Amino acid sequence: MDAGGREIFRRRMVSPRDDYAATIAAVSSLVKEIEEKTGKRASVGIGMPGALSRLTGLVKNSNSTWLIGKPFKEDVQQALKREVHVENDANCFALSEAVDGAGRGAQVVFGVILGTGVGGGIVVDGKVLTGPNAIAGEWGHNALPLPAGPDLPLPRCYCGRTGCIETYLSGPGLARDHESRTGERLAPEAIVSLQDESLRRYEERLARSLAGVINILDPDVIVLGGGMSNVERLYEEVPRLWTSHVFSDRVATRLIRHVHGDSSGVRGAAWLWSENGL
Repeated sequence: MDAGGREIFRRRMVSPRDDYAATIAAVSSLVKEIEEKTGKRASVGIGMPGALSRLTGLVKNSNSTWLIGKPFKEDVQQALKREVHVENDANCFALSEAVDGAGRGAQVVFGVILGTGVGGGIVVDGKVLTGPNAIAGEWGHNALPLPAGPDLPLPRCYCGRTGCIETYLSGPGLARDHESRTGERLAPEAIVSLQDESLRRYEERLARSLAGVINILDPDVIVLGGGMSNVERLYEEVPRLWTSHVFSDRVATRLIRHVHGDSSGVRGAAWLWSENGL
């Protein structure tokens, strides 16, 4: 992007899986290609699952588990021979939508990614809030509120805990829940098209979980991203359902869909270099 947020070049590639060295190489090749095509030296911002530990500088909490414990930022900087900014991908999503997306003009924006994992990011007055532990917004690894009935037994999460919100509200979590109740192994998109009890359970769990966020953060706007954000009925059903769980006589928080689609995370990574970012 240029300084005004206009896209000047785009290249998308599949992220290498289970191969740390290939991940570093992929980032390097993208930057090289961009600079060759544009004729300009680029500033580099990276959105990634997980976070950099304040204690060690190594990656933690990533569902791309091959990154965990690695000096990702240091290795990218060495490969590119320049400083880079690295942030959690949900933080980047939230920043993009707060600066010039669905949450533009709002003081407090909570960005939610409902995809292969469940991430969250907080932007206040155009600035990403990361916190002293680099985990601000990580609602997906809180326990699902008030688990009962079909929520049980508590599923195990990759993080080592059980009953995490992510295990219910990610795309794979929806598929697992549907299979456990019906015996059908379907993709999340197919389950959504059925409009059956599996989707209604999903909506109710999402409402419970976001109510907890509202009770603590009280954001102006909650912006949804990720594959599940494309389910139109969420924007009507979830606010209707969360009212009984929010500690207020009226819930003014708006639940809205992203503006920039699956490009929002990388746009937010680019914004990390602007005065609107970190």
